[in-house]
Amino acid sequence: MNSEFFDMIKNANEVTLKNHGDEVTLERAIFLSWWCDKGDCAFCYMSTQKDKIKDPKKARRNVSNIYAEAEMCRRLGWNIEFLSGGYKSFTTSEIKEIASTIKNITGDGVWLNTGITDELSEYGSEITGITGAVEVANPEIHNNVCPSKSLEDIGHMLDTAGDLGFKKAITIILGLGETLDDVDYVIDYIKEHDIDRVIFYSLNSHKETIYADKSQPASLYYAEVVSRIRLEFPEIEIICGTWIDNLANIGILILSGANGITKFPLFKMFATKYGVRVEEEVKWAGRRLKGTFSDKSRLGEPKSEVSPDLDKFIKRYIKESLKNKY
Repeated sequence: MNSEFFDMIKNANEVTLKNHGDEVTLERAIFLSWWCDKGDCAFCYMSTQKDKIKDPKKARRNVSNIYAEAEMCRRLGWNIEFLSGGYKSFTTSEIKEIASTIKNITGDGVWLNTGITDELSEYGSEITGITGAVEVANPEIHNNVCPSKSLEDIGHMLDTAGDLGFKKAITIILGLGETLDDVDYVIDYIKEHDIDRVIFYSLNSHKETIYADKSQPASLYYAEVVSRIRLEFPEIEIICGTWIDNLANIGILILSGANGITKFPLFKMFATKYGVRVEEEVKWAGRRLKGTFSDKSRLGEPKSEVSPDLDKFIKRYIKESLKNKY
């Protein structure tokens, strides 16, 4: 490893602090359903479930459970990264209603990551931004890995979102076969579609997929990708996902330019040694953490402040958060 790499990280850190300050957010995607009508992304867990689900509606989450999760995020100071659901798991009107209710609960508009759609004009102030699942930092690999999600269609949707006044985000998964050379493609895509937020994940290999035996990308590889994006786009928001078995990534990703961190099992990890480890990683990177991963007092009472319909779910989330499974 040469000194140029460490200089790049140092510069990325300075750029981040100058443009974004020292706050790091805890982000949580709220899933709507485990059904996806396309179900053919080669890395995705939902691709292993499509043929097993006989009634797609039974794979949808109870909306009261979704709202209770949003209420718990508000209590703990976590951001909702986006609403995520497979294709045709909910209708546009249903997603709009869910997003509106969540905005009422949290006080913030919601990001969406619910697939390519031409119905964006149906949404209003309940939506902050639209996320395009680019997934792979290489268009040729993308066409093989995500055959039903055209990059052209994603780009068109994002451009339309911008015309309607929504912010725009893309997701990129590292470890799907791309290389550092492909960062240039990501840079060009961000420029072409005037992207406001980039969300990076490291590969989480699932059984029954072609990536089942693939490892996650190296932490310094991940860090170089992030730092290059940060230096190219000082004002862009960067969120980085890592997994419970790779918490050591957090510090270096923050120093490389991450504004937020994601992909944690919030309620299982809360107040455990792993939740505390996340907070320590943020602290030793010289940042202030928005929200908490360990303060039990923030869990609040086992009753919803929004609706009695959410009580049993709030109680369940609090119980899970207090049960140290590790």
